[in-house]
Amino acid sequence: MLDVTVIEDAEAAAVSLDPIRARLLAELAAGPASAAMLAGKVGLPRQKVNYHLKALERHGLVELAGERRKGNVTERLMRATAASYVISPLALAAVQPDPDRFRDQLSARWLLAVGARLVRDVGALITGAAKARKRLATYALDGEVTFASAADRAAFIEELTQGVGALIRKYHDGNAEGGRDHRIVVAVHPTLKPEAIAKPEAIAKPEVTAKPGAIAKSEGTVTPEVTVEAGAASTPEAALAVDSTPPGQD
Repeated sequence: MLDVTVIEDAEAAAVSLDPIRARLLAELAAGPASAAMLAGKVGLPRQKVNYHLKALERHGLVELAGERRKGNVTERLMRATAASYVISPLALAAVQPDPDRFRDQLSARWLLAVGARLVRDVGALITGAAKARKRLATYALDGEVTFASAADRAAFIEELTQGVGALIRKYHDGNAEGGRDHRIVVAVHPTLKPEAIAKPEAIAKPEVTAKPGAIAKSEGTVTPEVTVEAGAASTPEAALAVDSTPPGQD
């Protein structure tokens, strides 16, 4: 079982979003089970559970883990193919975000579009690497930082931008024979409390601040989180996204 897999097909995404099937996926991520075993847990007849399992199996979301005899019946034990799933923007190809359409480093929505592209690209790379039976070279850095003031946050962003930019200029070689392009994404955003992640509607509306780079004051935020991720892509690019846009402007 994979830790996480990316759903790229629209029909597979629709199947996974059905509440009953999502519940079955969660149960099967915990361990193999038969339709009869799952029926009692989800409160449905075995035949209906079987119907849902077959739909999940057709789209590669569950797989056969084994069989066992129970009386005169052979039960199929199914398991989830991953512990968790992420739906790629490719599942909504016609309306997927395009970060190149509107580039604004201070826009939360542009940051979201960059994140969506990251999911799409890395998902496609994982799929291709699996088919080629090759390892995929990626790197991610995830951490948190608490700023004492808005001025410190702005200074941090300035140093981060200059530092990453200097590294890109130092190591980028567009004329390297056999070189492989990589995309670099650097993002800074306020950190959510666990309860705010579970219930987005519980996040209080941030106060508007006049200074660029100021930390949004909200009951749903704690400290800004800094994330740096790198992966193979079609062009070398540094996308430095900072969410400091006051509400109503993005």
